[in-house]
Amino acid sequence: MSLGGRRRIEVPCTVEIEQTAESLHAHVTLDGGLAIEPGDEVTVHDAPTEVPYGERIVVRRTATVVRAGAVERLWTRIAGHFELTELYEVSFSERTRL
Repeated sequence: MSLGGRRRIEVPCTVEIEQTAESLHAHVTLDGGLAIEPGDEVTVHDAPTEVPYGERIVVRRTATVVRAGAVERLWTRIAGHFELTELYEVSFSERTRL
């Protein structure tokens, strides 16, 4: 299926969520080594959104990957570059009050 030149791909995935004293993370691993590129969108269907403290869960789900078109991919790369340069905007002031 195509959305304005964009391809939709359904792919199985593994969702891992951990909330322990050692780690707080959520990871999604797509099956088949499908690489996500700038501008692509990934939606995981029926994914858990929380896990009780001290626990880790691993579940299998399905994800929909919507591939960006060439123009959208280029725009995302350019916009990402400018967003990153905003992080470089650091200044120090001698003012003691704001």
